[in-house]
Amino acid sequence: MATSDTHLSDLAERLLGKPLDALDREERRVIRAIADREPTSRDAADIDDARATLGDRLADRVAAVGGSWAFIIVFALVLLGWMLLNSRVLDRFGMAFDPYPFIFLNLMLSTLAAIQAPVIMMSQNRQAAKDRLAAKLDYEINLRAELEIMRLHHKLDALAEAVNEVRGRG
Repeated sequence: MATSDTHLSDLAERLLGKPLDALDREERRVIRAIADREPTSRDAADIDDARATLGDRLADRVAAVGGSWAFIIVFALVLLGWMLLNSRVLDRFGMAFDPYPFIFLNLMLSTLAAIQAPVIMMSQNRQAAKDRLAAKLDYEINLRAELEIMRLHHKLDALAEAVNEVRGRG
C-alpha cells in the first residue's frame, strides 16, 4: 500500500513537527513505515551480510582465527618446534637450515605480522560499520516506538474528549 506525499507530509508535521523535506533518511523511513503500517525493524547482521564482499568475509575469518586461543597455542607450539628442531635435532647432523638466532623465522614472523595487522584492522573497521548500522537501526526502532506512543496518546485524548462530551450531554 503506497502512501501519498501529502499524507506523509501531514504525518511528519504532526508527529515530528517538521516538514517531510526536513527529515533525515531514517526519520523518513519511520514515517513511511508508520503510514504504510509496516514493521520498521531490520536485522543489522542480515543487512551487513548482504553488503559484505569476499574480501570482507575473508578479513573477518582471518581476524576470527588470528584472535583465538587455538591460534595462539598452535602458533606457540610451531615456534617452539621450529626452534627445537633447528637448535638441537638438526644441528647434531649439521643440517639446521635456520640456526640460532633464527633469522629466517624472524623474517617469516615479520611478514606474517605485516600481513595480519592490516587484515585485522579491516575486520575492526567492518565491526565498527556494523555497530554504526545497528545504532542507526536502533534509532529507527526507538523513534518508531516514541511516535507510536505519541499517536496512541493522541487517540486516547480524543477518545476521552468524546466520552466527556457524551457524558456532558447525558
